[in-house]
Order: sequence, then structure tokens, then C-alpha cells
Amino acid sequence: MKETWLVLVLTAVTLSAFAQESYSPHVDPSHTTNVYWGDTHVHTALSSDAFIFGTRLMPDDAYRFAKGERVRAASGEDVRLRRPLDFLMVSDHAENMGVIARIAAGDEALLATEAGKRTAEALNYPVSLVEALNADTDDLLNAFNAATLMAIKADQGPAKGLGHADYGTDARFIRSVWEEVIRNAERHNDPGTFTTFSGYEWTVAAGGHRNVVFADGPERTSQVVPFSAFDSSDPEDLWAYLNDYEKRSGGDALAIPHNGNLSGNRMFALTTRQGEPLTETYARNRSRWEPLYEVTQIKGHGETHPLISPNDEFAGDEIFKWGITKSQPDSKKQGKGPADETKRAEGPVGPRPRPVNSYARSALMLGLGQKAELGVNPFKFGMIGSTDSHTALATADQSNFWGKMPGNEPGRNRVTTGWNYNASGYAAVWAMENTREALFAAMRRKEVYASTGPRMTVRFFGGWSYSDADAARPDLARVGYAKGVPMGGDLTEAPMGKAPRFLIRAVKDPDGANLDRVQVVKGWRDEDGELHERIYNVALSDGRTENPEGEVRAVGSTVDVRNASYTNDIGDPEIAVVWPDPDFNRAELAFYYLRVLEIPTPRWTAYDAKFHGLNDLPDEIPMVTQERAYTSPIWYTPSSN
Repeated sequence: MKETWLVLVLTAVTLSAFAQESYSPHVDPSHTTNVYWGDTHVHTALSSDAFIFGTRLMPDDAYRFAKGERVRAASGEDVRLRRPLDFLMVSDHAENMGVIARIAAGDEALLATEAGKRTAEALNYPVSLVEALNADTDDLLNAFNAATLMAIKADQGPAKGLGHADYGTDARFIRSVWEEVIRNAERHNDPGTFTTFSGYEWTVAAGGHRNVVFADGPERTSQVVPFSAFDSSDPEDLWAYLNDYEKRSGGDALAIPHNGNLSGNRMFALTTRQGEPLTETYARNRSRWEPLYEVTQIKGHGETHPLISPNDEFAGDEIFKWGITKSQPDSKKQGKGPADETKRAEGPVGPRPRPVNSYARSALMLGLGQKAELGVNPFKFGMIGSTDSHTALATADQSNFWGKMPGNEPGRNRVTTGWNYNASGYAAVWAMENTREALFAAMRRKEVYASTGPRMTVRFFGGWSYSDADAARPDLARVGYAKGVPMGGDLTEAPMGKAPRFLIRAVKDPDGANLDRVQVVKGWRDEDGELHERIYNVALSDGRTENPEGEVRAVGSTVDVRNASYTNDIGDPEIAVVWPDPDFNRAELAFYYLRVLEIPTPRWTAYDAKFHGLNDLPDEIPMVTQERAYTSPIWYTPSSN
């Protein structure tokens, strides 16, 4: 998507701002002009949990779907992505990758193990998935989901769930599956058109999973096999594996932590896996190997939480909830898994802790504190979205959402049994070209942003000398790079008497909704060591302004829930502004990122309700959503730090 395309919608006022300045589009290799859309978190039938829940699509199908080809879903329906993606990584679980599929195919060696026998029994579903999805009541779907959930999650002898059971696989088996993963990626990699990455998910029981991304082709990736939780559940050991890979092969790799909202307040803990305080070495390694963070996915947003940001009116949107369906046990009551962090702050057992170690905004602030103490920020990450789909289908569109698991694929019952899932998200990458090398380099430098699904185009630069007129320039990106740094960059030592100025442009998805507003989220550490956050409405659509108390009139809504429709009669198609920080202190560590909000639109639940003629649904089921994008931060560091 070319940068010059972004300014097709211009007002007469904007045109007059540069009418006297000559301009002609030109190829400028000094900065990125394209944004590429993709997903780094898709599971196929090679993942144990996906297979047991009914997924039969393989990595080859996942890549074909992402490229816009038609495939057949577990529900038996033909599906297609309306707009192809630019890149994809299939991220099947490293633990027992491919094992369940081999058992289902009749692998005698695997069937001879105790875990193999239990797995074969678990695959005898009490009801077919197609029957369950289309039953007149939700009883069959609940029965199907309950049976498969127990097969994966329940304690069974010494093994906790079939995904982590001991099947007696040897190094030859593991390598054979990994080599097939690599071959699948290579078959679909088409530099300049569609990019694939070899990778996998490292899945630990607590503290947060990671997706491992290799930048390289088979000559390097085949020199290793996936590092799994069977090898170690300590992320420091995973980083050592990545370091060894780079030294051994001369390649490049990184790890992307999952949305940490269900990490049990451990994703950004200020202690190691062994309970020790973080050290400079730990901080340096985490910052090096985990430059990105998955801030939104099907299991909800991970930006912030109402208990962390009580004054943020948008903090509670799409916060994932456990325990809302018959087939999904409440993890808190059962004493397993992460506590439901959406419960009230006060309850029968007393105050609930603020989940500051589970969400991105508070983690970014904690990182400032660690920077001051250790000299290195361990939580200096850019932000992307991805789906965490376990159906092999990388779709994050509200009107074309195929769920988390096959049991959440479209059917009469999924609104009532799976409304907690969120149609999200995608990774947007500003890169020189659509190749592994260029995309990976952009990921490494954090010039990326997250979207909940809409392909809105967002530019965010920080510097000291942007003028108000720069926001109206057709060559905004060239000016942005020339005078400052892009998202993911650093500003240091402010000139005396100057505050940072941020050059911002957001353009709606050409097939989507208008924009409501652009906000700058700032976090900082004051000179007393206290951490703070503040949200600035830096640009509002429809000519709205803040009142003296800083409040803003809502943009309104054109959503017709019954017909699952909306209009673009409100909001703006493009918002551009230069914003100076009015509260800047040149001695304080700080970060800034954008949150771009669309006008309200129908949620996937509304599309399902219309299609299936569902009426009188419970009021707790949300039918309207407000899609958004989160950019990677820009950090400010005084020279003394």
C-alpha cells in the first residue's frame, strides 16, 4: 500500500496549505513507504489442542487461506478471506507437534504408548462437530466442547493433558515434523507477493507463551529443532536457545510473548522464574530477544484493564472473560489456570490485585522503573496483533469471523457459547518490501503496530521540530523520517526549552469504518520514582473538542444491531495532526504510543444473530464494538539515563 495513496482524501483547506510548494511523487529508498498486513499466531492440526477440538486443516491450508484461496473449514463449509494477507507464520505448539495427527492416522508406535491409547479414546467424540454447530439447542455443542476440553486440560495420570503427555517421541520424529513445517513455509514463500516465516509456539504452563519467529530459510532453520516446554519452562533458557541458533547458523530469530491477560499476573513480573529480582543481564536479554508484544488477539485486548486504568473510558473493551459457558469451566472456582481478572476489585475474599504484570501499558511503565534501577528496560517492546486462531484460519474480520476453535466456527449456538471471544487481530509492519529480510528487520526495530482487524493506516513520528503544516503534507513520511524517529524509536536529551512534537496521521480502512479519534497514551516516571499514565485526545472527528474538564462528547453510533449494519455518516476518513506534549519534563523517562479508535460498528455476534435469526439473546452479550489500532511506542530518555 503506497504512502502516496493515503492522501487521496484531502480538504480544500489542506490543499491550500501546500498550494505554493511544488511536489511530485518519487521513489525514495531512504524510508519505508509500504505497510504490510499479517498474522504471526495461527495453529493448525499439528497442534495437539487444535486437532482434539476438531481441526483437520494443515499448514498448507493455512497458507492458502491467508493468500485468499478457498479452503474447507472443520464445520464443512467452504471459506475464503475476502482480502488476502501479505505474510503469515504458522505457530503450532512445539510440545508434541504433529503427534495427535499421527495417532489419528494410525501410527503404531504412538498408539502403543499409554498416552497414545488415551488419545485414541479421546478422539471418539460423543457427537460430531457439524451436528453440534447446527443443533437447535446448545446442548450438543456444550457436550462436544466439554469432552474435548477435558481431553486436553484434565489431569490424566502423571501427564497433565494430552498436549503435554509423554508419547515417547524421539529426536528423529521431532525433526521429521519440523522439516515438514519448514517445507510448508518454503512452498508458499513468494518474495514481493506473500511472505512466510518458519516458527512455532513455546507453550509453558504459567508466565506466558511465546511465538518463535525465524527470519531464515531451510539452510539455517533446519539446523535446529523447536525448543519446547519439555526442554525448559524458563524464558531465559529460550533466549539462550535463540542465541545459540544465531551463533550456530548465522541466522536471525526473535520471540513474541502472547497477550498476557491470562498469564496469572506473571507475563511482566519483576522477578525471574526462580523468584529472584531482575538483573541487568535479564533486562538486556529480554529486550534483545523479545522486541515485540502481542497486544490483542481472539482472547481479548491486552493493552490495559479497568483496575489498572480506572480513568480510561475505553479500558474495559473486549476484556476476555472465562467461565461464561456451560462447556467452559470457571478457572477460578476450579483452582486451575489464571484467575478471571475481569471480576470486581472487591469481593467475598477481599480486594483483588491489580493485574499490572499482565497488560501492556502497565508493563511499559514498569519498564521505565527498571530502566532507572538497572540501566536497561526489559519491557521495551513494540506492539502487534495476531489471531491465535486454532482453526488454521487467520481471520479477524467481524463479518467473517471463524472463531478460536472449530467449536467456535459459525453455527446457531456459538453466540451463546462463545461470545467472549473477540474477532482480533492483525500485525501491521512498515517495511521496505514484502520479504522475510525486510519484514523481520522492521519487527526488530519495532516499526510495527497492532490492529483489532481493520486495515487502517497509521503513521507516528516523534521529534523536536515538526511544524503544524507538516501534518498536511503529501510527503508526510519523508518529513517524519527527516526530522525525527518513527514508532518504535527513541528520543534522547531534549533541547533546552523544547518538548517533543509528534507527527501523526491515521487513515481509515478503505473497506471499513470512519475514525472516531486519535489518542496519545503517555507513561512517565517522575523525579520521585513514581509511575504515571495519561491519555490525551489529540485529534477528534466531526469538529469535536474537549470541555474544560477534559471530557469529550461521544462520537455517537449509526449501528443497526438487528440488521448488523452501520453507516459512515459520523467520524472522519482521515485524521492528521502535530501534537506537542504540554506536560513534558526533560528530566523524566517517558514513552508515548497511539490508540486510534473507529466509530462503533457491529460485532461478530450481531452478524451471527442476523444470519441465524436469533432473537431475545441475553443482554450480557455485546453486539457493538469499537475497533482500534495500537502503535509501538516512542521512548524518551534523558542523557543522564
